[in-house]
Amino acid sequence: MSEHVTEHKHGGLKELEATAICGNDITSSCLYVSALAILQAGKWAPVALLIVGAVLYLFRKVYGEVVGALPLNGGAYNALLNTTSKSVASLAACLTLLSYMATAVISANEAMHYAHSVFHGLPVLPATVVLLAIFMGLTILGIGESAKVAVGIFITHLVALTLLLVAGGLYLLTHGTGTLQANLAAPSERGIMAALFFGFAAAMLGISGFESSANFVEEQAEGVFPKTLRNMWAAVTFFNPAIALLALALVPLALVGEHQEALLAHIGIIAGGEWWGGRVGTILSTLISIDATLVLSGAVLTSYVGVTGLVRRMTLDRVLPQMFLVTTRRGTSHRIIMAFFLLAVSVLFITRGELGALAGVYTISFLSVMILFGLGNILLKVRRERLPRPERAGWPGLLIGIVAVFMGLIGNVIMNPAYTLVFADYFIPTFLIVTIMLKRTVLLKICLFFVRSISVRLRDFTSTIARGIREKIELVNSQQVVFFTRGDSVANLNQALLYVRRNEETNRMKVVTVVQNDSEVPERLANDVEFLDEVYPEIDIEFLVVHGRFGPEIVERLSKEWKIPKNFMFIGSPGDHFLYGLAELGGVRLII
Repeated sequence: MSEHVTEHKHGGLKELEATAICGNDITSSCLYVSALAILQAGKWAPVALLIVGAVLYLFRKVYGEVVGALPLNGGAYNALLNTTSKSVASLAACLTLLSYMATAVISANEAMHYAHSVFHGLPVLPATVVLLAIFMGLTILGIGESAKVAVGIFITHLVALTLLLVAGGLYLLTHGTGTLQANLAAPSERGIMAALFFGFAAAMLGISGFESSANFVEEQAEGVFPKTLRNMWAAVTFFNPAIALLALALVPLALVGEHQEALLAHIGIIAGGEWWGGRVGTILSTLISIDATLVLSGAVLTSYVGVTGLVRRMTLDRVLPQMFLVTTRRGTSHRIIMAFFLLAVSVLFITRGELGALAGVYTISFLSVMILFGLGNILLKVRRERLPRPERAGWPGLLIGIVAVFMGLIGNVIMNPAYTLVFADYFIPTFLIVTIMLKRTVLLKICLFFVRSISVRLRDFTSTIARGIREKIELVNSQQVVFFTRGDSVANLNQALLYVRRNEETNRMKVVTVVQNDSEVPERLANDVEFLDEVYPEIDIEFLVVHGRFGPEIVERLSKEWKIPKNFMFIGSPGDHFLYGLAELGGVRLII
């Protein structure tokens, strides 16, 4: 095993591979979202699903701008980390972790339920554990091997859906559209606006997984990320409304609820008609069940890949224990993957396979993550306006997208008020653990205070404990940070100092200016740094002049020479003429 922290580089995942990894999650939604939308919106379900596609189109620009400007793993966490504080970013991280946990457990369990419908002797709960273990092992082998499996599942799924649509179309040509006409003529239990609102809220579950690509962007080849967003959007915008329309054409509205768990398999039986003595329908239904098993298994893989990228990023920022940075010889973060497996299995056994309660965690978490990502885009525009980015989301589209997702969240809470309590049961402990990590120095100081109080009477017994805690505090604070400046005003330098004092547990900071000639050093810079060193006595500020041209080579050299990780090196927002992208600097963070 190795404890070496790899530097940021673009990975080798091509468009199809990257799309397949996150696409299996989002396209598996057609297995359940059509039924959910029809139950809430009735005949207006295809329209509700098309509205979701429009909202997703707006978020393509949002994700494209944020990740284009900050092309590092972490999704919403990374966006907020570079625009607000570590505490706020950790809120988004907790929500993302819960979303992945719920997705993995629910998808694995549902996959085995579909497999049980084909192989009736299959024990669902043990099979779910085995499936989670298989994808744990596959992820530990490496993302390249995982991508090959994901591509096979993804292509099989798209072929199965296409066959179902073709078979359904042929059935309508030979049997007519009587069922569709009857469903469209049926009176709605709700008015049009209410039907569309609740149908839209239910249909928003069909885009879970759209955020996953941003969590492993570093593993994708350059230029692939925006293509994954386009491909996912195109797939769900076509298949989800098309499947819902086919369901309305083949299944009476009153019977949709009876077949909610396996609506597509039921559509397959109907679409097969009486061809070949009804065996075509049986074959098509079995094919859909097998496809559901595979693609839901692919969603489990998406969870493993996404959570690995996110947790590794959080660990590099010292939000989670450093033990998660240990890697295998293949460079995979096996401890993160195994910890996620144990979490998923523990949740599975705690709930005893009754996973209905997890739907609340799944729903509220991923919709909240999308909202926070939109807010991250707003902060990026306001606070990092000069940061170069390949594309920009327009203000109207950004605000409409955020409001639409928020309305979807409200709609789900109204339809299932118990979701909020279940979500709180999982979210509060998760956020508490992360908060303890963020505030561990404060907690250690509190511990030190009590230990010192006790040591008045038990000095010999407690001296060893006190020394250990004090050394731990000193170890945490010994991490140096670097701020690169081109001659910022004392106000900007002070702003950088304030950020470090609020967000980083350190008492040592280097202020570095990179010049080619000593004459380029601003006259007042050394005096300004000396003044700030006096103003902030708790931080040892060192001013250094480095000769050269600022860029990836300087960052790499200084990182190795000073043994300071690049994610503890800070810069102000570069201008439009800056020669390098943030990714090329290897994780250097923006704080002004």
